[in-house]
Amino acid sequence: MSKKLIASLFLFVMLFSCKEPIKEKESFNATIANELENSLRQNLLETWYPKAVDWDSGGYYSNFTHDFQLKEGRQDKMIVTQSRHLWSNSKATVKYPDVAHYREAAQHGFKFLRDKMWDKENGGFFQMVDRSGNPLLEREGLKTAYGNSFGIYSLAAYFGATGDSAGLELAVKAFHWLEEHSHDPVYKGYFQHIDQKGSPIVRPADTPSTSDLGYKDQNSSIHLLEALTELYQVWKDPLLKERLEEMLLLVRDTITHEKGYLVLFFQPDWTPVSFQEEDRETILKHKNLDHVSYGHDVETAFLMLESAHALGWGDDEATLKKGKKMMDHAIKFGWDNDLGGFYDEGYYFKGDLEPEVIKDSKNWWAQAEGMNALLVFSTYYPEDPNDYFGKFQKHWQYIKDYLIDHEHGDWYSGGLDKQPQLKTADKGHIWKANYHQFRAMNHSIKVLNQQH
Repeated sequence: MSKKLIASLFLFVMLFSCKEPIKEKESFNATIANELENSLRQNLLETWYPKAVDWDSGGYYSNFTHDFQLKEGRQDKMIVTQSRHLWSNSKATVKYPDVAHYREAAQHGFKFLRDKMWDKENGGFFQMVDRSGNPLLEREGLKTAYGNSFGIYSLAAYFGATGDSAGLELAVKAFHWLEEHSHDPVYKGYFQHIDQKGSPIVRPADTPSTSDLGYKDQNSSIHLLEALTELYQVWKDPLLKERLEEMLLLVRDTITHEKGYLVLFFQPDWTPVSFQEEDRETILKHKNLDHVSYGHDVETAFLMLESAHALGWGDDEATLKKGKKMMDHAIKFGWDNDLGGFYDEGYYFKGDLEPEVIKDSKNWWAQAEGMNALLVFSTYYPEDPNDYFGKFQKHWQYIKDYLIDHEHGDWYSGGLDKQPQLKTADKGHIWKANYHQFRAMNHSIKVLNQQH
C-alpha cells in the first residue's frame, strides 16, 4: 500500500471520528430540547393556564394547593405576580400562536394592571390589591422599584406579543414615573422603597437592624436591569438606553463583589451593608441582609449578558468575564457535586477564605436560573474545566428527579432531596408563579436548537 493511500485513509478515519461526536452531541441536544419543550408546554403552562386566569374579577389568581386546586379564602394580588403572569402569557402568545387563550389571558391581565393596579392619582403601581383590585394600603403601604420593574417588564413583553400600543404607553409611563420618583441622580441606581405619593423612603433611625427599609439592593437592581432590557427591545429611547447602560455597569462593577458574588443591600451611596465583623449569632440574625445568594449570582451572570447584547455591545469582554467569575464562584462553593443543584445561601465568616454553606436547601427559582446559566456559559467556554455543559445535563436531571411534579404539574418550591415536605406545599402564592421556570426552559430550548 502506498504512503499516499495510507495518508488518505488516515485522513478519512480522522474526519469520520471527528464528525461522530459532533453528531452525537447534536442528537443529544435535540433530545434535551424536546424534553424541555414538552415539560414547558404540558407540565408548566397547561397546568397554570387558563386555570389561573380570574375571568370574574380580573387579573390572575394567586394561591393554589399542591395538587393545583384554587385555595379557599383570600386571593390577594401583588404587582410582581400579576406582572409575571402577564409576561408568561405574552411570551406564550408568541411561542404558541395556535393557542388562543394565551393572547386572551394576556389582554385580560393587561387590563387589570392598567385599570386596577396603576395608581391613577399618584402614579406608579400599587404593591398589593385584593382580588377585585382595591389597594391594600394598610398591608402594603409602600410602592417599590422592584414591583414597578416587573410592571414595565410585562408590559413591554405584552406590546411585543400583541402590538397593543396601550401596553407600550403604560410601560413608558411607568418608566418615567420611576425616573421622577425612584431614580437617584446623585449616586445612580434606584431607591427601592417609595411612599404612595412618590417620595423615596429615608431610613428612620429607629428602624430595626434586620429591616431592609430605606436600603438600595441587588434584587431590585438586577430586575430593573432585566425590565429596561425588555423595554429597550421595543422602544429605542435615548434616556432609556442611558439608564440601561447605567444599571448594567452598576450591577457589574459595583453591586458584584470582587470575589464573584452579589452584595445584597447598600446605603444610598452604595456603601455595602455588612455584618461580617460581628459574631456568628449576630450574623445569622441578619443573614437576610448579608449572605451569598447563589441563585441570584447565576441569574445575574445571564441577565448581564442579555443586557449587553440588547445594547449592541455583543459579547462584551468585561461583562462576559464578570459573568464567568460569578458562575465559577457559585459552582465552586454552592454546587452539590453529588446530585446537582445550587444551594440557597453561603456566608464568608470573618477570617475565612471560603464561604460556608449556611442554607443547603435548593429553591425552585434558583435551580431554574442555574440551568439556563450553565447552558449559556457552556456555549462560551465549551472546554472549560468546570464543564458547564456536563453540569447542565446533571442539573436538568436533578430538576426532573427532585423539582418537577410529574403528577400534579409545575415545580415544587424546593428540591425534595433537601425538603421532602414540600411535596404537599402550595404550588402557587404571591411569590411563586411560573416566570423563572418558563424563562429558563424557553431560553435553554433556543440555545440547544441553535446548536444542532
